[in-house]
This record gives sequence, structure tokens and C-alpha cells, in this order.
Amino acid sequence: MALEILTIPCLSDNYAFLLHDAASGQTALVDVPEAGPILAALSARGWVLTDILLTHHHWDHVDGLPDLLEALPAKPRIWGAAEDAHRLPPLDHPLKDGDSVTICGEAVHVFDVSGHTLGHIAFHIPGAQALFSGDSLMVMGCGRLFEGTPAQMWASLSKCAALPDDTKLYSGHEYTASNLAFALSLEPENPQLILLSGRVADLRATGKPTVPSDLAQERKTNPFLRAGNPDVKAAIGMPNAPDVDVFTEIRARKDKF
Repeated sequence: MALEILTIPCLSDNYAFLLHDAASGQTALVDVPEAGPILAALSARGWVLTDILLTHHHWDHVDGLPDLLEALPAKPRIWGAAEDAHRLPPLDHPLKDGDSVTICGEAVHVFDVSGHTLGHIAFHIPGAQALFSGDSLMVMGCGRLFEGTPAQMWASLSKCAALPDDTKLYSGHEYTASNLAFALSLEPENPQLILLSGRVADLRATGKPTVPSDLAQERKTNPFLRAGNPDVKAAIGMPNAPDVDVFTEIRARKDKF
């Protein structure tokens, strides 16, 4: 049976994700912005939480953990980056880039995607065609560079971009509308962006999440993934610049947008 993945809105614009394997009965959670919506989702489905996967240490991804643990009948295993362990809640299983572990009956591959923060990790589950990217690669965007360098973030995004087209992108925030507006400011005539703007508007008008996306769509529309694209380079007046320099310029423009 396929892994069931549930997108849970939290706080003002965060997402947490529940992953459930009916065969084993195991349920994993990616990030813990707040406890209430997660507990409600578990209760409604009768799922027992067995694992918690943390992408990075920022408060809006971990602050719900104490209340969540207090409300659970048994403590789940907590997984997170060994490099970031000094800033994360206590980990049962520290992870590093290149690790592969089994959770909910699926192989979970760990990527270091530093840039937004140092020690940020993402979780790729090939069997579910899913990438949980936290605040690194985001739908139509990427995270602000609080700690890492543009070169680090470009390397991280390139790692994600190497995954198959049908990979679903589960990022940590509902930022798609604002990311799309920025992308259109760079390429107002891009037909893929124009088409996507209608879909995003319809989803948000009915209160539905725009997350997940898929990498095929991101390759056509996400300016941060497309820093090597000649059309993007031309649009920002850097036709002959190295890809990482184009990415650096796009990120700087987004910071001021």
C-alpha cells in the first residue's frame, strides 16, 4: 500500500506533514510548528505517532514538540541533523548527509541542504516520490539565507533538482503566491507562470494548500532553480554570468521584493 501523506496547516503559514504506513501502522511527522493541529489530525485518523523528523532548528519548525510529546501516550523516535544537534531538541537518531534509514516501511535518504541555516537537512523518500525540504527548496522559491552562502544554497537546490520530475515537493510554508509574484516580476511573459498564477489563485481562494508541488513544475517556474536557464539570465541582464552568480542576484532581488 502507498504511503499516505497528509499536509497539516499550522501557525499562520507553516506546514507539518504526517506520513502513515497502513501495513506497519507506523506514522511519522515532519516538523512540529505547533501541537494542536497535529494532535487533532492523529486523533481523527486513529494514527499512533512513531517518528518525528526535524528539518532544522528554527522555532516555527520545532516549538510545538514539548506540547506534542506531553500529549502522546508513548514517545516517538526523534530524528534530526547531527550537525545541528546543539540547537535542536534532544535527538534519538542524529543524521548526516548521505544517510539512508527506514521509516514507515520506506527508505528515507538524508540530504544536507544548508543555506537557509547551516545543518538544514531534507528527507527524500523515493518510494513515495516525495521530498520534504523544510525551508530550503520551497514551492516557487527558496529560503532566505540566514546562515549559509549563496554558493551553499545553490549547491543544495541543485541536489534537489537532480531528483526525478515526478518527485512531490513538500516545503514548510505557504509562500507560493508571493513567490509567484516575484517570479512574474522577473519573467512577466513566461506562459508557465501565467498559467500557474490562475491555479494558485483558485487554490488559495478556497483555502487549499499549494503544497505539494512537483519538480517538473518547479523546473519550469521556480526562478531559483532556473538560475542556469538562458531565458532567466537574459531577463535579469546577466546572459553570460555563472549560474551561482545569477542565483545570488535573484536571491538579493527577492530579499528586497
